[in-house]
Amino acid sequence: MPDLDGVLDAVGPRLRELRRQRGTTLARLAESTGISVSTLSRLESGGRKPTLELLLRLARAHQVQLDELVGAPPTGDPRVHARPISRNGTTFVPLTRRPGGVQAFKQIIPAGWPGAEPEPKVHEGYDWCYVLSGQLRLQLGEHDMLLRPGEAVEFDCHTPHAFSNPGPGPTEVLTLFGPQGERLHLRARPTR
Repeated sequence: MPDLDGVLDAVGPRLRELRRQRGTTLARLAESTGISVSTLSRLESGGRKPTLELLLRLARAHQVQLDELVGAPPTGDPRVHARPISRNGTTFVPLTRRPGGVQAFKQIIPAGWPGAEPEPKVHEGYDWCYVLSGQLRLQLGEHDMLLRPGEAVEFDCHTPHAFSNPGPGPTEVLTLFGPQGERLHLRARPTR
């Protein structure tokens, strides 16, 4: 394994190549990361050693694993080790582990959820859902539809929408959330 200085020296060229592959400028990258243009330029040229804080911001902005920025050897195990997350009576099972960007989840919704007539909401982002089993009721604007296994929907979340499970059993859904949708669906606290 290369020494620490060798690993750190290789980060700058990787950062420059990644930024160029993405077709972005130092100014746009500075805007998205909060890192100054001069610091980014010095990182890419090797004039400044990267810190963990800077690398984490850059990995998120480029939507890559930190390992990719530092040239870590592959782990050999590509499996996603899912840790279910329970929120508001439903369970989300993460199916991706890439930081930032679109995230995939399997959502398990119990029969009768949420227990009362849902109130349609709006938020930033875009949702995509695919029903694996059970039934999923979607109220979307003026539409009220029942989705069955094999059916998918996608929509702009600025349209008032609400999901529910009319039963009789649990519903399993594959969902894709962008960063805004992930924050809303997984980190929001119940209003009750």
